[in-house]
Amino acid sequence: MNPEERRRRRRRLRRQAAVLLFLMLAFALAWFFESQATTTIMFVRYAETEAGTGSNPGLSAAGQARAEELARVLGRADVVTGVDAIFATQYRHTQETAEPLARALRLPVHVVDVTDVKGLLERILGEWKGKVVLVVTHPEPMPVLIRELHGSKKVPPIAVTEHDNLYIVSIPWYGKVKTLRLKYGEPYLAPAEPSAASAPVPAAP
Repeated sequence: MNPEERRRRRRRLRRQAAVLLFLMLAFALAWFFESQATTTIMFVRYAETEAGTGSNPGLSAAGQARAEELARVLGRADVVTGVDAIFATQYRHTQETAEPLARALRLPVHVVDVTDVKGLLERILGEWKGKVVLVVTHPEPMPVLIRELHGSKKVPPIAVTEHDNLYIVSIPWYGKVKTLRLKYGEPYLAPAEPSAASAPVPAAP
């Protein structure tokens, strides 16, 4: 091999090495930004339940309609992939609330203990970091879950018949956690405040 051919070969090898290095760097950066992506966790309370059916009731007709509306609202929550994982507690009404969305997206419903707040959050942030997750739970642990994620500490109390809240906690890889509250389905109507007693009418003279 003459000197000119050796020089051409060295230049070709240097170009190939530069292309390979560029590709490796591009893949490394893509992996880094994907692993550090924003995690979005959505919380809803279970939908309306059947009255007088024991300690583990299923959904009423109104609750089934709300569960279908939840599936409609969240079926394309992310324009690229949608909801990546669905969690519900061990109770029938939470699982039935999640079921229409799970069926539409062909996802399993991961059943978790309603009292294990720490375990649930560790699992989500460990296995679903950078993804979109729905949690169907109960009114009592919902503010605790949001607070533990460094979301809002001012989640208002949830009334017994209030089922239309959808909380969205957005956890960026860097920066402040944001908490949004949306409404879906049949709106909750707070009981009317009792009217003040009318002042007594003085007797006619």
